[in-house]
Amino acid sequence: MFTLQAAARHCRPRSPWTALAISAASGLFLAAGVTFAGAAPQPANPASSPESVVVMVDHAKVVRLPEKAQTVIVGNPAIADVSVQKNGVMVVTGKSFGVTNLIALDSSGALLAESLVRVSGASDSILTVQRGLERESYSCTPVCQPSAQLGDVQRYFGEVGAQAASRNSQATGGSSR
Repeated sequence: MFTLQAAARHCRPRSPWTALAISAASGLFLAAGVTFAGAAPQPANPASSPESVVVMVDHAKVVRLPEKAQTVIVGNPAIADVSVQKNGVMVVTGKSFGVTNLIALDSSGALLAESLVRVSGASDSILTVQRGLERESYSCTPVCQPSAQLGDVQRYFGEVGAQAASRNSQATGGSSR
C-alpha cells in the first residue's frame, strides 16, 4: 500500500513547510481511509464484503453464475444490465456511471451470491474539452472524432447522438430523418 506517509519517508522535503504539508496531508488522508495505487481499505470482515465486477460504460463483460442460479436481480438497471445466457453465463453491460449490485437466487429463492457492479468511463482514449461549464468529448483512437459521453453539454450530446443514430439507421437499411 502506498500512502503519503511512505512517500514522506522516501523523499527529502525542500523546506520545513513541505515536510509539514506532507505530514498534515498524510494524516488527513489516512484519517479519511484514503489509500493510493489501487489499494483499498480492507473491511473488518472480508466475508461480508461482496465481490466487484468492474465494467466500463457501453462495454460488456462475461461473468459466470453460481451453479443452480435461476434468478438474477440488478439493483439499479439504469447503471447496469444483465443478459443471462446458457451454461451459467451472464453478460453484464455498463449503461451509466455508478455502483449497483447483482443478486443470484436459486429456484427456492435462497441467496447464492451477491456482487457489486462498478461502472466507470473509458478514460484512456477519451479527450475531454472543457469550455467554461460546457464539456465535449472526443474519442482519439488514433484520430479524434466526436464521441457523446455522459456529462457532455446537452447541445453537443444531442448533435453527436443524432448523427450516430442517423448513420446507424442508414447502415441497417432504415430511413434517415
